[in-house]
Amino acid sequence: MTIKTAVLNGVATIEIARPEKKNALTVAMYAAMADALTAAQADPAVRAVLITGQPGIFTSGNDIEDFMQRRGEFEKSPAFDFMRALLGCDKPVIAAVTGAAIGIGTTILLHCDFVYVSDEARLAMPFVGLGLVPEFASSLVVPQLMGNVRAAEKLLLGDPFTAAEAVECGIANAVLPAAEVMGHARRIAERFNALPPGAVQQSKRLLRRARSAAVLETIAIEGKQFAERLRSPEATEAFTAFFEKRAPDFSKF
Repeated sequence: MTIKTAVLNGVATIEIARPEKKNALTVAMYAAMADALTAAQADPAVRAVLITGQPGIFTSGNDIEDFMQRRGEFEKSPAFDFMRALLGCDKPVIAAVTGAAIGIGTTILLHCDFVYVSDEARLAMPFVGLGLVPEFASSLVVPQLMGNVRAAEKLLLGDPFTAAEAVECGIANAVLPAAEVMGHARRIAERFNALPPGAVQQSKRLLRRARSAAVLETIAIEGKQFAERLRSPEATEAFTAFFEKRAPDFSKF
C-alpha cells in the first residue's frame, strides 16, 4: 500500500508511504488520496485531516514513468480529483513535511490550512525545467504569497528553497526539528476536537471565499496548458533526458 490512511482521536491521517521511490505519486495514489479526503469530509467523527510523508521525504512529485504512460489522459487524471477533494474539504487540513517536497509536493501545501516543515525540508516547483507550466493554481497563489519577483525565481527558474524561506513566504507556519514535526502537527489537528465543528468549517469557507473562484479558474487554465505542454517537444526532451540521466538540451527549440 502506497497511501496509508487511519482515523484516530478525531484526526484522519493520509500518509504517503512509498519511500523506495521517494514517495513519487502515481495515478492510483492520487485516487486513494482523493477518496480519503472525501471520506474524511463525510465522516462526522473527523474534525481535522493530517497529510504527511516519510522521514526525509514528503513527496518528490509525480512518478515520471507513470506520468508519461498516461499523459494522453491527463485532463481526466485522478490528480484533478485529488485537487478538487482538497479544495472542497471544509475541515482543517494540516501538513507535516519532513524532507523534500517537490512539484506537487510544494503546491499541495498552498492549499493546506496549517503547514509544519522540518529544518531538513527543501521545497521546489521545477515545472518549467521539465517543459511544463505551473499547476494547482500555483501561478496565482505563489505571487500572492511572495510577490512577483520572488515567484519568478520559484516558478520560472525553479529555484529550490528552504523551510525557513517557506515560513518567511507564508507557505508554512513553522520550522521544527524533523523528529518533532509529526507530533506537533498532530497536536494542532487534535485541538479541533475541542472546538465547535460547524463554526470551524464555516470560518474556513469564509477565509477562502475571496479567492476560491479564482483558484478553480486558474487550475482549469493551467490544466489545459499543462496537458498541451506534456505533448510538446520540449517536455519530451526533458523527460527523455531524465530517463537517460543526462542534462536536457533545449538549444534546438
